[in-house]
Amino acid sequence: MNHPVPPLAVRRAFPAALLDALKTAFAERVSTTAAVREHHGRDESPFDPQLPDAVVFVISTEEVQTVVRLCAEYNVPVIPYGNGSSLEGHLLAVQGGVSIDMSGLNQVLSIDAEDLTVTVQPGISRKQLNEALKDTGLFFPIDPGADASIGGMSATRASGTNAVRYGTMRENVLGLTVVLADGRVIKTGTRARKSSAGYDLTRLFVGSEGTLGVIVEITVRLYPQPEAVSAAVCAFPSMGDAVRATIETIQMGVPVARVEFLDSLAVRAINRHSNLTFRESPMLFFEFHGTESSVKEQAETVQEIVAQNSGTDFEWATRPEDRSRLWNARHNAYFAMLQLKPGSRAVTTDVCVPISRLAECVIETEQDLKASTLPCPIVGHVGDGNFHVAMLLDPARPEELEEAERINHRIVERALRMGGTCTGEHGVGLHKMGFLIDEHGEDAISVMRSIKHALDPKNLMNPGKIFSYDA
Repeated sequence: MNHPVPPLAVRRAFPAALLDALKTAFAERVSTTAAVREHHGRDESPFDPQLPDAVVFVISTEEVQTVVRLCAEYNVPVIPYGNGSSLEGHLLAVQGGVSIDMSGLNQVLSIDAEDLTVTVQPGISRKQLNEALKDTGLFFPIDPGADASIGGMSATRASGTNAVRYGTMRENVLGLTVVLADGRVIKTGTRARKSSAGYDLTRLFVGSEGTLGVIVEITVRLYPQPEAVSAAVCAFPSMGDAVRATIETIQMGVPVARVEFLDSLAVRAINRHSNLTFRESPMLFFEFHGTESSVKEQAETVQEIVAQNSGTDFEWATRPEDRSRLWNARHNAYFAMLQLKPGSRAVTTDVCVPISRLAECVIETEQDLKASTLPCPIVGHVGDGNFHVAMLLDPARPEELEEAERINHRIVERALRMGGTCTGEHGVGLHKMGFLIDEHGEDAISVMRSIKHALDPKNLMNPGKIFSYDA
């Protein structure tokens, strides 16, 4: 199985009349300067920047409608832009067009504490949202690491460290307001916890990566702040031991809030970056939420499982400042890993497999990485079968990119063979378009393509992503 990086599409014409119309409508909030366009034409993927022709900074749903309608009139692509933290080329303007910067749409529209919901605009980040909620006794748990925007997290169906207990954006988005490719605005879902009314359009747009419309409002679930929180770290002699401890924990039904895996190379990276002193061996980071008694019971059960799987150095982080330091180090792991090879870029991949196959998948992947000349640390949200590999390469050496892609192909092929998915949370973007066909088959992709044709007949909404528009 061979999946070369998809060729970048031919850029579409950008009429001067469209730029004039945008400047009339938005004045100084339209930019065509190289610096602004470059900022909006790159992400954390291995692809070279692909710049939009113009960037528009919007502050209302009506302004999003205006941009979309003008672009539809002139047959010019539209690419929504959140915080730019995507990893698979989602926001690159491969056919040119207009980048809609959503950062000005960053308000909390309503907090419905009794219903445990909040409605927000897409530009608000997860940290900003939780700051706004701090006096309510509630929090939003989805935590992909980067301080991503809620709109971007919805568009990529993000998850993160808390997913093992609280789920992903798929389970936590209750409703959306979306601007369609022709400028119409629709609302999907309600604040009710369930519905049997018609097609589930909310789930259609969650994970659509901006290819079906522009999300302008999101209603999400909230959760009570736990009464007690504790965290622990432990080391293992091998990756297999650490993963087997995780599997047993999940299969026993222990409701851990977080369980994160780091291999020895990733531990070395965060030690250097965050001035920590962990043993440089495979490690698990745990966090437990609940009442004082339930947290104690969970932790004791996990400590027994860890000991049975050769785990050592079980250390508690009970003070809030210690927990914050621990999780900040984990969230900064990507940037820490880049420092293992100064000047490098990372080809990152993530896969997710059934929990019963996780140990086998990780151990086989470890063998691939040991045979590589590239530094390839592994981290993972292993509580739900998801792990990530960062392949660090010299951007001036094409042979290193080729090697990284070969490793990526083997990791994804293995995950699919084990009944898993080519991406647990990064999304498809440009990088995994070929693997999507392997995972779902041509007939399923044809159904997806039919939906795209129906909602976006001119192929204007973030074109060139997920799958080819033409069969």
